[in-house]
Amino acid sequence: MNPFESFGADDEAVVDYDDAEYHVVKPGAFVVCAVTGARIPLKALRYWNVDKQEPYVDAAAAMKGFELKGDSQ
Repeated sequence: MNPFESFGADDEAVVDYDDAEYHVVKPGAFVVCAVTGARIPLKALRYWNVDKQEPYVDAAAAMKGFELKGDSQ
């Protein structure tokens, strides 16, 4: 990211999700959860699916995104 580029709080980032990290393609303040539609500040982004290239707001949303049931049967 160029230090001279600026973006506002309402600018959505474009992100390329990799196995252990993500790369910002277009700067922004947030990404949108693929399951809940919630805004996720980039500093708080912890869950994503590399194959689907989707971010998730929390572990519960990630389980839905990965289509896991979350029960121990």
